[in-house]
Amino acid sequence: MARRVSSFQADAEASMTERSTSGHRSIPLSLILSLRPAQWTKNLLVFAGLIFGLRMFEPAAVATAIAAFVIFCGLSGVVYLVNDIQDRHTDRQHPLKRHRPIAAGALPLGIAWTAAAVIAAISLGAAVAINRPFAIAAGGYLALQILYSGPLKHIVILDALTIALGFVLRAIAGALAVNVAISHWLLVCTILLALFLALAKRRHELVMLAGGATDHRPILSEYSPYLLDQMIAVVTASTFIAYIFYTISPETEQKFGTEWLGLTIPFPLYGIFRYLYLVHQREGGGSPADLLLNDRPLLACVTLWVVAVVLIIYHPFVP
Repeated sequence: MARRVSSFQADAEASMTERSTSGHRSIPLSLILSLRPAQWTKNLLVFAGLIFGLRMFEPAAVATAIAAFVIFCGLSGVVYLVNDIQDRHTDRQHPLKRHRPIAAGALPLGIAWTAAAVIAAISLGAAVAINRPFAIAAGGYLALQILYSGPLKHIVILDALTIALGFVLRAIAGALAVNVAISHWLLVCTILLALFLALAKRRHELVMLAGGATDHRPILSEYSPYLLDQMIAVVTASTFIAYIFYTISPETEQKFGTEWLGLTIPFPLYGIFRYLYLVHQREGGGSPADLLLNDRPLLACVTLWVVAVVLIIYHPFVP
């Protein structure tokens, strides 16, 4: 009973704080902000199947991939809503996350829950309309991320692995949507790169919050900057090796009809080194999506990599 009273008081205090600090932010605007559209760039991974499945210039496949991207944006929004609801008390201890609409009291819990349920139902219904395998992958992604918002984020190492698996499911779902096989090498590269980003985010939180880190995220007590640096070093090397093997493997050369994909190796090298620089020297890494959009050299690197990959793998198939 005391815990319920304490929770109610915390919600009431947050609501009062929000009214005094954010002015007259409307509920629709608060809902949109809680869906975190700036983070939807992560769902661009859905297009990997379209690009590497050599269907980029097929209008029907492109339309399906765009629909799959929109569906995952909806599912991502649901995950963010559920996560913010679950973490509203600890978010209030974070210097940045305390301004999120749910933590600040600008978005009532009832509306947040209702919106999450409606968006999830619409997104999963649309996924079924694309095809059954894609719907299963989309449902698995939603279930995994909701489990992460619950118990999985409190289990050391599994918390980071769960985040990485979410990226892999995006790539798998994108391939299933357009009915192409995705290379096992590409899946390996995806999970390693996603794990790299997840560990870098943990390091950023641990360093930025210092003594208050465990109040915001209890699992951070199981980590240390040194341990995370060791994990990041292992994953970084593994990511490089996996991508190099992917680009020069006979399977890849036979599939794309070219030996030149290895020319793209400098892009991930620079991109990861640039990211490490931002994490260690600029205290970045808290939000990979924000870091990508706000750091011009990193954004240019990713853009040039995509352009180079498309030009190389599609050149043999262009008359």
